[in-house]
Amino acid sequence: MLMPLTDVERLDEIPEVGAATAQVILAEIGTDMTVFPTADHLAAWARLSPRTFQSGPKNTSGPAGKGNPWLRGALGEAAVSAARTDTFLGARYRRIVTRRGHLKALVAVARSILVTVWHLMNDPTTRYRDLGPGWHTKNLDPARKTRDLVRQLTTPGYDVTLTPAGA
Repeated sequence: MLMPLTDVERLDEIPEVGAATAQVILAEIGTDMTVFPTADHLAAWARLSPRTFQSGPKNTSGPAGKGNPWLRGALGEAAVSAARTDTFLGARYRRIVTRRGHLKALVAVARSILVTVWHLMNDPTTRYRDLGPGWHTKNLDPARKTRDLVRQLTTPGYDVTLTPAGA
């Protein structure tokens, strides 16, 4: 008969979240997720949610805030390590870093790890399953991709005519 996994062992299944990092995360957020009704509430409490400032018609992004320094430190270390892997989190980092920069991409990966932690702690029967580095490209809507590429070509002034490949 298989023994059930402890909370630390279940969090240790997340790429680059080791046992020590899992212990820090659990020490800071606790094991009772009824305190945080949703994963977004936990991310906001940890100050890992994106912020925007609006002044008139202009929206600008702002810093996420300070939050819990020990939790942010542990998640930051895990995010740096996960960014170098060939996993879903590594692919997420590489997708975001090209348009938003290194630090914002790391905060986004740290937030993804924290959201994953919330889901694992909220339901004790769940286990972590990596979606793989190709998940984004596999699940991308082809019509949206076509529309985005056409828009990129029409912006500098090109005329675009699409014909099916078999024609």
